[in-house]
Amino acid sequence: MVPQELKYTKEHEWVRIEGGEAVFGITDHAQSELGDVTFVEFPDTGSEIKQFGSLATVESVKAASDIYAPLSGRILKVNEALRDKPEIINQSPYEEGWICRISVADAMEERNLMDASAYETYLKESG
Repeated sequence: MVPQELKYTKEHEWVRIEGGEAVFGITDHAQSELGDVTFVEFPDTGSEIKQFGSLATVESVKAASDIYAPLSGRILKVNEALRDKPEIINQSPYEEGWICRISVADAMEERNLMDASAYETYLKESG
């Protein structure tokens, strides 16, 4: 299931925009492709990120995968719960399994993201 209220990237990240801030993580599709998540490497709080630039790494029993920033901004907070329980990403990718929260630098970048319908189509076509 693809939550309708979120925006998506072609690299299977989701983002929820909340005013001047955004929360993001990886999609259910991404976590199922990775398998059991065993470790998350976070960016430093306060660091600046660029849209589609490498942001974090998620390691699983199958592989390590780069996570890319869906929007540019400054890291406000990382999901500390994932340090001890990275498997939360598998259990709840859209709620408890978020990776970080940022202050959004340029709200116009949202135009570069897919809505849920476009992401569902992308999944079917790239399947």
